[in-house]
Amino acid sequence: MPQHRASVPRQVLTVAQMRAAEEALIATGTSVEALMDVAGRGAGEYVRRIAAGRPVTVLCGPGNNGGDGYVIARHLQEHGTPVTVIAARDPGTDAARNARGLFTGTVLGPDAAVHGEVFVDCLFGSGLTRALPDDLLALLQRLAAAHHFRITVDLPSGVESDSGRPLNEGLPNWDVTVALGAWKHAHFAMPAAAAMGHLRLVDIGVAAVPGAAAVLDKPAFRAPPADSHKYRRGLLAIVAGEMPGAPLLSAEAALRAGAGYVRLLADWRPDGVPPELVCAEDVATGIADERIAALLVGPGLGRGQTARARLSAVVSRGLPTVIDADALMLLGPDLPLRAACVLTPHEGEMAALERAFGLSGAALRRDRAGVLARASGAVVLLKGPDSLIAAPDGSVTLAPRASSWLAVAGSGDVLAGMIASRLAMHGDAVRAAQEGLWLHGEAARLAGPAFTALDLARATRLAVRAAIA
Repeated sequence: MPQHRASVPRQVLTVAQMRAAEEALIATGTSVEALMDVAGRGAGEYVRRIAAGRPVTVLCGPGNNGGDGYVIARHLQEHGTPVTVIAARDPGTDAARNARGLFTGTVLGPDAAVHGEVFVDCLFGSGLTRALPDDLLALLQRLAAAHHFRITVDLPSGVESDSGRPLNEGLPNWDVTVALGAWKHAHFAMPAAAAMGHLRLVDIGVAAVPGAAAVLDKPAFRAPPADSHKYRRGLLAIVAGEMPGAPLLSAEAALRAGAGYVRLLADWRPDGVPPELVCAEDVATGIADERIAALLVGPGLGRGQTARARLSAVVSRGLPTVIDADALMLLGPDLPLRAACVLTPHEGEMAALERAFGLSGAALRRDRAGVLARASGAVVLLKGPDSLIAAPDGSVTLAPRASSWLAVAGSGDVLAGMIASRLAMHGDAVRAAQEGLWLHGEAARLAGPAFTALDLARATRLAVRAAIA
């Protein structure tokens, strides 16, 4: 959880947290106008660089987000960028009125017919909780359509900050979103996140907020110590079941994600096993090996009696464990977790876990994951286009948007192998989940378009190299 100034650029705040953080700054003697000037000039500099001399149109609403827009326009004017302001409504706050009074350029009414190169949305910011009125929605749509490049400031107008829910249909898509002060949950939550383009952040000096969510950060890996050996780097055992493909994909990723030794425990011997993957056909004896540092169970496990028995045996070992895929459909409070564990459900598996643990499932994704983490005692990585990690202590990590090519069969098996490999190295469930999720996104970036799960697994080594400090 963010606790110091260095973590501020990673924190993600709710509307209430952001409001309290701004009030804390004001209480120290910083005025609203001064904060608006810092925010507006920071956003204005992004706009200026993007515009590169092209004409800019700024749409200003009645509140302080509109005030930011007037500051942006003033900054552009001072630096020689042609700028026109459209006032959707007259300023309704003292700070916004002050900002408008300081701007000496052209301000047009909402009926003005404006076409141009760059459009900047400063209609409403993160406090919006109701749909845009029809006239303002039409104005926003018209101006967005009339410009070649679109930038929105803080949040796209018409989006609910805490949930990422669009409050209107037909909202524009954006090329760049410039967040002010801190990231908001909508920047990382679907469906809004898909429409925001590239994300940028203007720091206005807010302090770290205890308990705030954080954005997934690039890990800093180091080479193993000079006296390392394969067991010291971590022995990972992957407990397989009925289907060979999924655990083999997990193993391909795990072999490249850092663990010193990966062993597949299965009662079959498939063709095409990588020579560096050790296979053992006595599953019960294999699970009992005292040298195992971590276990992975679920990919290809099946859901019959044998699968249930193997999951029970894995949980009973009390070792750091990643529980994925089929095993998630078999897990419940009757199998209490006694070690550092990571659960990796997608939405369907999440719903099954909520039923098994008697949870309602009626909340935002991050809250649902947090409730399951507390109920199970495990770290929960809720997968999807807006993946996130929730820990039993209440901490939440949100992943930036990754490649949509990850929507391919076997991608989750690769992710499980990455996490389990990292878990075998150090035994920290939260850290392993964060490292694995970052590696997954980076491997997808490096693999390029239209990759298979095997391509993704084989890109893991390159992703690890990218994270070596």
